[in-house]
Amino acid sequence: MAKREFSIPVIKSPPEIPPIRPGAMAHSRPFVAKAEHQEPLGFPGELVDNWKSVAIDKMEELLGKYRALPVFLDSCVKCGACTDKCHYYLGTGDPKNMPVARQDILRSVYRRYFTVAGKYFPKLVGAAELTEEVIDDWYRYYHQCSECRRCSVYCPFGIDTAEITMAGREILASIGVGQKYANEIIGKVHKIGNNLGLPEPALVDTLEGLEEEVEEEINVPVKFPLDQVGAEVLLVTPSADFFAEPHVDGLIGYAKVFHQAGISWTLSSYASEAANFGIFVGNYENMQKVAERIRQAALDLGVKRIVVGECGHAWRVAYSFWNTLIGPFDFLDTAYPTPQHICELTYHLLQQGQLKLDPAQNDDKVVTFHDSCNVSRGSRMGDMPGGQFTIPRALIRSACPHFVDMAPETTHEHTFCCGGGGGLLTDDLLELRVKGALPRVSALKRVIEEDGVTHMAAICAICKSQFSKVLPEYGMGMDMVVSVHQLIGDALVFEPAQ
Repeated sequence: MAKREFSIPVIKSPPEIPPIRPGAMAHSRPFVAKAEHQEPLGFPGELVDNWKSVAIDKMEELLGKYRALPVFLDSCVKCGACTDKCHYYLGTGDPKNMPVARQDILRSVYRRYFTVAGKYFPKLVGAAELTEEVIDDWYRYYHQCSECRRCSVYCPFGIDTAEITMAGREILASIGVGQKYANEIIGKVHKIGNNLGLPEPALVDTLEGLEEEVEEEINVPVKFPLDQVGAEVLLVTPSADFFAEPHVDGLIGYAKVFHQAGISWTLSSYASEAANFGIFVGNYENMQKVAERIRQAALDLGVKRIVVGECGHAWRVAYSFWNTLIGPFDFLDTAYPTPQHICELTYHLLQQGQLKLDPAQNDDKVVTFHDSCNVSRGSRMGDMPGGQFTIPRALIRSACPHFVDMAPETTHEHTFCCGGGGGLLTDDLLELRVKGALPRVSALKRVIEEDGVTHMAAICAICKSQFSKVLPEYGMGMDMVVSVHQLIGDALVFEPAQ
């Protein structure tokens, strides 16, 4: 096994703001996309010769296209409210991971080329020329932002660093400097329909295997339908749900819920992915192309409603963008929200008394809940303000006798990112992911020690994958992480088939 080339941060109680360590993460950069990962997305395959003019032209396009972007770039007064709010700064100490500093590496170029003061008096206003060194800085530090938007909660002007990160990444991809991990995944969805590149025969085999596994476990023939024309519900879920733990246990939980409630449902081999990495690149054309597969699948299958599985950014894209990307949804049943989250569906069924749960089945667990960034700060859930916080917790409490929340400054709209979001869930960024997880792991360790917490539930595929990878680095078990619908599925009571 290769020797770890970085140190694991020390968990301190109470948490401390780290000393500033200039350049601490200057070495961190993900693999650059090759031509075969760039060109299917409409980006050049390598750095273009006239990259500087192309980058400036792209910036001008984005400034005109997204009205918030110039507002965010103009309005920062460097008050310092955001400096210690980023999990990557707290985990690394690199000052360029302060949200204000990460913004400034693009803001300085904006001022040089798009403000009068910057054109004539650049040094007076912190304006900077666009150089190869600046491009390198963009690539490093815009891939040290998970677009979690925690800094925007604390900014008195509401500046959204995620929007600036997205713009920076789109400019980079447009000159031929894209990120391999995210762009390769987007290409797989365009070609095959899911992030994993899982072809239909493999999907069929997987679902048949799950049917056998569940029937053997509970003696009930729970089905996992695929391409079922005329089903009431089209479920779109992250492709991780098809094979990896704890994700697959969540998919089993969905199927059990549908079965007990008597709801006909189906997955689609054409649109077998809820996730939409187009948002991480900041490119709305690719976001739309990915989302259009889901609309087409719903039309082809003749479903009445679309339900989104446990995936944070998938839900944010669905909730905040689907209507403009692929709406209107006038072909669906207006009695149900479009889109609908699987937690909303399950919560409604519980309220109507259509599910039978025995919480004692989870009596061996003391559960806490990780609020995923994109659900918490980029969406809502249900018909009440704050439903994205109350509904998942209500589900957990209905299925588990023992629930404990982490510290309030680390949950709800103040939640810390898992450290692997925003298209950074790749092993070439493992050091960043481990260090970025420090604030959440610190809060988790506190409830483990004080309240005996044994498991942490989440409703985001990226969070589940990230924690399964990094918790062992902090001496915690990877099996601590569970899907919310795993808890629901384990607590559902079935009468065995006769």
